[in-house]
Amino acid sequence: MTQSTTHYYILNLIYTRPLAEVELLIDEHSHYLQSAFDRGDFLLSGRKDPWTGGIILAKASSQEAIQAIIAQDPLLKANVTRYEVIEFHPTRANTDFSSVLASKKK
Repeated sequence: MTQSTTHYYILNLIYTRPLAEVELLIDEHSHYLQSAFDRGDFLLSGRKDPWTGGIILAKASSQEAIQAIIAQDPLLKANVTRYEVIEFHPTRANTDFSSVLASKKK
């Protein structure tokens, strides 16, 4: 029996169009985010300051899986953002994220 491995990612959204164009899609993007949170794919998200994009802390079973998840983002579909995907392996966490490390030890 093969055990599924969880991979963690920092998703760096970089807006490629003016903010006014991004704002037209923000409601759709918010629904997309909520769906990913509900499935457990996303752990944290927020806007950059200044608002030139956003950051998402995500988890998925593979690079292919995370690519499939982000392909559903209305901002990406509309070509108003691009994603920089950074995979990382958590080794320390404060108590808010201790469950992330516990899942890596299984």
